[in-house]
This record gives sequence, structure tokens and C-alpha cells, in this order.
Amino acid sequence: MYVCLCRGVTDSHIRQAVAAGARSMRELRMELGVCSNCGRCGQHAREILTEATATISATAVHIELPPVRSGTFATGAA
Repeated sequence: MYVCLCRGVTDSHIRQAVAAGARSMRELRMELGVCSNCGRCGQHAREILTEATATISATAVHIELPPVRSGTFATGAA
């Protein structure tokens, strides 16, 4: 759905910008031009930014670690 009619920015554009690292309205404005003309899109853009940022923060990260062998702990002593 269009969020900013002045710049033709959609909610998908905002979500893509967040996925690429945007975390503030300033970054969205610099990257997409959101809220740089009439300003009517500001509230909706901020809502999408907040939602998309929360989704990114809540994404589970799976890291594979090698198995730990018993008796091989580093003690720091030489």
C-alpha cells in the first residue's frame, strides 16, 4: 500500500529499507524521501518502521557451534 504519495513510497519499500539497516525516520527520509514533502505520511511511515524494526529484532538467530569435548576447557594458564 502507498504510504507516501508525494514520493511513491510503499510499505514494502519501508520494510525493505529496514531490512537493509534503516532504523530511524531520518534514515528513511534520506533513503526514500519519506516525509520530506508535505509530511502527511509521517505517522504511518513511523508505525511501519516501528513494526518492521520489532520484527527484525524478534527474529530468532540460529548459530551452529562445534561440539564441546570433555576435558578440553581452556584455563588460561600456560
